[in-house]
Amino acid sequence: MKNNLKVLRAERNWSQADLAEKLNVSRQTVNAIETGKYDPSLPLAFKIAQLFGIKIEEIFFPDQDK
Repeated sequence: MKNNLKVLRAERNWSQADLAEKLNVSRQTVNAIETGKYDPSLPLAFKIAQLFGIKIEEIFFPDQDK
C-alpha cells in the first residue's frame, strides 16, 4: 500500500520521532509505514487519519504495481 504520510508529516514540520510520539508507536514503525515496508493496522490507520484531520483514503491508497 502506498501513502503520502511523509508529505503530510513534512507539511507540519514533524520529524518521524514527533509523529511516532503522537501515535504512540516507535519511530521505526513510522519509517516502515512511510517507505511502504509495513501496512498499519486499521486502528492505527484511523488514528493517523484522525491526527491529520483527513480521511484514511486521502493518506493510504493501493499500490497499482502489485
